[in-house]
Order: sequence, then structure tokens, then C-alpha cells
Amino acid sequence: MTTIATAFNTLPLSAAMLANLDSLGYVEMTQIQAQSLPVILKGLDLIAQAKTGSGKTAAFGIGLLNPINPRYFGCQALVMCPTRELADQVAKEIRRLARAEDNIKVLTLCGGVSLGPQIASLEHGAHVIVGTPGRIQQHLRKGSLVLDGLNTLILDEADRMLDMGFADDVQRLVGECVNRQQTMLFSATTGGSTLRDMVAKVLNNPEHLQVNNVSDLNETTRQQIVTADHNVHKEQILNWLLANETYQKAIVFTNTRAAADRIYGRLVAQEYKAFVLHGEKDQKDRKLAIDRLKAGGVKILVATDVAARGLDVDGLDLVINFDMPRSGDEYVHRIGRTGRAGNDGLAISLICHGDWNLMSSIERYLKQSFERRTIKEVKGTYTGPKKVKASGKAVGVKKKKTDAKGDKKKTGAKSPTKRKIANRPKTDNLSLVSKDGMAPLKRRKPEAPAAE
Repeated sequence: MTTIATAFNTLPLSAAMLANLDSLGYVEMTQIQAQSLPVILKGLDLIAQAKTGSGKTAAFGIGLLNPINPRYFGCQALVMCPTRELADQVAKEIRRLARAEDNIKVLTLCGGVSLGPQIASLEHGAHVIVGTPGRIQQHLRKGSLVLDGLNTLILDEADRMLDMGFADDVQRLVGECVNRQQTMLFSATTGGSTLRDMVAKVLNNPEHLQVNNVSDLNETTRQQIVTADHNVHKEQILNWLLANETYQKAIVFTNTRAAADRIYGRLVAQEYKAFVLHGEKDQKDRKLAIDRLKAGGVKILVATDVAARGLDVDGLDLVINFDMPRSGDEYVHRIGRTGRAGNDGLAISLICHGDWNLMSSIERYLKQSFERRTIKEVKGTYTGPKKVKASGKAVGVKKKKTDAKGDKKKTGAKSPTKRKIANRPKTDNLSLVSKDGMAPLKRRKPEAPAAE
């Protein structure tokens, strides 16, 4: 068995970079760093899969800085990220690593802020650009960003960019990087056939590294499920967990912005120090939420999956899935916010009747069985299906097709028959509260009175 060197001084790095790594506390390389950096420093294309919090950013950050010429104030390295939060996190880490060299400028190009200041910064030059596909494209169209001198292109969390519908944007942007010498793709999950297609089109004879299988991810995080009768019961369980679990900081994940806002409002009403983060928040509010969580100004963040990538917060040791994520890969990224860098974490998913089969699909995808937990103080009547199939899914529930990752496949919805419509119970159109006690998203307009 070949022994992999783990000391940074075994790599062909400058004395200044080695001294900076030492000052930053980088003593030994993580597994992904030890396996990828020798490949990166040779200038080879690379596709690497490793779990969140494993040190991927430092790996490609050190690699992309190595060939930079500080005297040329043009973009020599471009890092594309799926979200603003991840781009900010990556840029911050690269700036720390770039302190080894004088005058290396790292610039972030993300949406949610005015183009003007970014254009002004680009006019003064930047060696490394970190940004999201949409905003990078805007600058290319305006001519404020030129990539003629680009040497290194990195696609960070490429699977998420594809999930978010950026496939065409990424392909167009790659086409602009015609002079690049090296392309790297990093991800925490396999990403499926779409990602494989992109690899075939974008990378040139790449080295493949799979440091972790999906089933090996987040070994330091306990994964539990708590069954619930309905959403109101879920909120009761959530309140109990936040009041009784021992944690420094927590994230509560929902699938919708409306649910995130509702839960945030109720937590604030109970005088919790909380903040909310989702796609409808502008960049200033999103940055404020993350900064306050990192600084300890708030203890709880309620968020949609926009926070499942790029959020690296010390002391974040509790993740609660109020809504079960829609795919196995998204589950991996959510719980990857805790249990980072070898620290212990706890991930708890709240499961209603309608969540059970999705949860079972994710268990099969991860090749794991989540710990079942009962909280006697808020115990409900639903404890799971009475009968389950060999797959773990409930017997007697209409089968919903899923792919290998646990993603629900879209199926055409049948229109209700006239007879079913006629037999539906009449409801008060002015009602502001649904049967499960949750407020509907929109208030219905009263029907016009019949003509007399």
C-alpha cells in the first residue's frame, strides 16, 4: 500500500506559501488535499469528490495560486460557485492563502449588488475571480471582464450548479475560457449523468479522485428521525428540540421560503435569537444573517437550501430538517453544515406520514439507517407505517417513481373528475386558517355574488 505524504513541505510550494500555511494553522494535509494537490500542481485536469468540510477549498486555492503572476493584473484564475454564500466563503479562504504573495487581488462577482462598484474594481485588475455564473456572464457581455489571460478554471459544487439550472450558463462560460491550461471540478456528491456529460465536454483527460463514497459522508454526525403527526406537531417538536438540546448554533431547514419566514417569525415571537435566509432576501440581508450567526449574535438560522452550500460556521453543531430535503444529495449538503473538520454534529429530520417514503429513499441512497428517536414530552400518534416493504417504503402508499439519488420524478397530474369535484366539502373562501392550523400562502378572493 502506497503511503501518501501529509506534510505541506513535501509539495513544490514556495517558502512564502509554506510559511503562510504554517501561520494559518495548516499542519497536515487532509485526505483530499494530500491526494489532489500533487495532481493540481502538475497542471493536470481534475475531478474530485469529497465530503463537505474536508478541505477542498484550500486544496484548489493553494493550487490555483501557485502559477499566478502577481505582475500581470488580469484574471488568471476563475472559480465558479452555485450561490453567493459559497462564493463569499471561497473568496475569503483564497484571500487568506494569497497573503503568501504580495499584491495578489481576489475579487468576488455575485448578484444582489450593483454592477457599478464591481466594474470599477475590475478596471483596476484582479488576479483571481470568484463568482456565480449569472453575474460573471453579465460582466463578460458588458466587456468589463476579460478572460484572455485565464490559466485555471474551477467549478466548485458543480452538481449544485446543474441542479439550479446553470448547465447552459456554465457551458457558455467555459467556452469563453479558450486559453485555459487547467480545469478542475470539485463536488461533495457524484451528481449523476448530467455531471458526467459536463465532465466529458469541459475537462481534458482528467484525473479522477473519489475520497469518500456517499455512504461514508459525515461519519461524525449522528443522524436521527422523529416522527410527527402534522406540521403543527412538527413545530411543537422543533420548539422542544431548540429548548432542550445542547448546541452552540443551529440551522433549521425548510423546503419553501414561506415556511422559513413562518418558523422564523414564531421563533422571534418566543424571543429566540434567530435569523432567516432564503432566495428572496437581498444580498445585504443574506450577508448580515451569516455574519451574525458566525459572530454569535444569533444562535439559530432558519433557511432554505440556499444555505446548504458554502456555509462554514464554527460551533454549528445542530441541523434540523423541518422539511425532508427532496433528494439524497441535498440531504448530504444540509447535514454537511455540521460535524465539520472532525467535530461532532447532530442532524434531526422531522417525518410526517407523507415524508416517510422520501426518507426511506434517502436512506437507501446513503446505504444508511437513520436512528429512530422518540421524545416523550411531545410524542404523537404517528410512529411510522404499520407495514413496510423490503425497500423500507410504506405498504399501501401509491408508489412515486424516484431516481437513484432519491429525487422524485415528475409525473403528470390527473384532473379531478366532475363527480369528485361535486363531492368535495364546501369551505369558507374567506378562511385564513387551513385544517392543519397553518396559514395558507394567499388569501382567497370571495366569489362574486350570483346575479339576482
